[in-house]
Amino acid sequence: MTVPERQPQRHRPSPPETATRTPLRVLFRVASVACGIQFGWALQLSLLTPYVQELGIPHAWASIIWLCGPLSGFFVQPLAGHMSDRSTSKYGRRRPFIVVGCASIIVSVLLIGFAADIGGLLGDGEKKTRAIIVFVVGFWFLDMANNATQGPCRALLADLTGNDHRRTRVANAYYSLFMAIGNILGYATGAYSGWYKLFPFTYNSSCNINCANLKSAFLLDVIFIMCTTYISVTAIHEQPITNIHDVSSEASSHPQEAFFWEMFGTFKYLPKPVWLILFISALTWIGWFPFTLFDTDWMGREIYGGDPSGDLKYSDGVRMGALGLVLNSVILAITSVLMENLCRKWGSGFIWGISNIIMFLCFLAMLVLAFVASKADYGSDGAPPTGILIAALVIFAILGMPLAVTYSVPYALVSSRIESLGLGQGLSMGVLNVSIVVPQIIVSLGSGPWDQLFGGGNSPAFAIAAVASFASGLIAILAIPRSKPPTDKSKIRR
Repeated sequence: MTVPERQPQRHRPSPPETATRTPLRVLFRVASVACGIQFGWALQLSLLTPYVQELGIPHAWASIIWLCGPLSGFFVQPLAGHMSDRSTSKYGRRRPFIVVGCASIIVSVLLIGFAADIGGLLGDGEKKTRAIIVFVVGFWFLDMANNATQGPCRALLADLTGNDHRRTRVANAYYSLFMAIGNILGYATGAYSGWYKLFPFTYNSSCNINCANLKSAFLLDVIFIMCTTYISVTAIHEQPITNIHDVSSEASSHPQEAFFWEMFGTFKYLPKPVWLILFISALTWIGWFPFTLFDTDWMGREIYGGDPSGDLKYSDGVRMGALGLVLNSVILAITSVLMENLCRKWGSGFIWGISNIIMFLCFLAMLVLAFVASKADYGSDGAPPTGILIAALVIFAILGMPLAVTYSVPYALVSSRIESLGLGQGLSMGVLNVSIVVPQIIVSLGSGPWDQLFGGGNSPAFAIAAVASFASGLIAILAIPRSKPPTDKSKIRR
């Protein structure tokens, strides 16, 4: 909505104007921080759901442990993005948040990796109650740190591309590419079982080989994230906001506009195309989150027929699942490189819709494969038939294509369309993140009990994921136009 001329305009901090466009090589370096963040996230996705069950937490409660991710995404990521919009730090708006967020990730992974050791020092015996508490605290802190970092990262790329919608897509494709590279390295690290030999001190009476391997993998993550953070934050010198008076006076003269009031008040001004993007994004993540939670667990349980309570078959399945996620990330990286050309030729909405239909077909194939595996005759060594194993790895690999779209297209669409409302890019990313985390909260609360209701496997959650993926794909194809978003700078009324 436009503000009538008789009403005074609100002053909002905006990115400093630059005389020239940011070079692509600089955007490339700035996006590289996603590689370090995603390296740890990949370790978390591939190893931690099995690990929480090895600590003694039942499968039905595993998804509850993951609840912090969407909860912190609901509060922390929008708040961090909003605070970075208004930051007057001499080091720039976004970079201080990126550095502090990455430092918090390092502290979190150290807590997770050394949870068993800390539990042992505090008196744990056969039941690792204290280790579980330390693990959960570190796990939740890691999710908060991830969310506090990703919002300012995305917002910084949006700052640097401005009104150039093509370069916005390119920047988000770079970010997706580095997420893919981080995934490849992280999942490959999770698939290897001998990292503890590199750090022999990690293996002790409180920490078995699987625990020591996890700990060693996270120590590698600490080194890696320090390197990528340095490359990213030194790529560009952000100009700080100099008009501090406008920022401070706005906050003091409108105290009723606390952050969450402002963010949720923003929703009623969103145009229908933005609401449509948010709705499709919500359905898309109802599809993705069961896979995110249970991908390697599905491989260990349904394909290898193992049990997480010390079963070697289950551990072999988890490592094979991590290998499948490496293949997934390779396809993700290739698709990210091609993303700009695909969207320019076919339209972002069509590409998003087709990718979600591919998700639907893959989840449907996982249900069929799990059923076939339950009826198959396994060899004397307990390994699944070769055909079933190859089919599972192929499904994991193909899912890399829609994942690349999910990591880039919705962000580019929202960044370009919501800009005309005069919002900061940090708050814009927070608005999109709400549509991602709300369905994740629903899945986290419901998937464990839902799966337990139908026998304790993962198939019921994947069935819901398939339905949501098909619906979101159909809506994206039919409802998102190929036309470019408007570039006028109309302001919303507060």
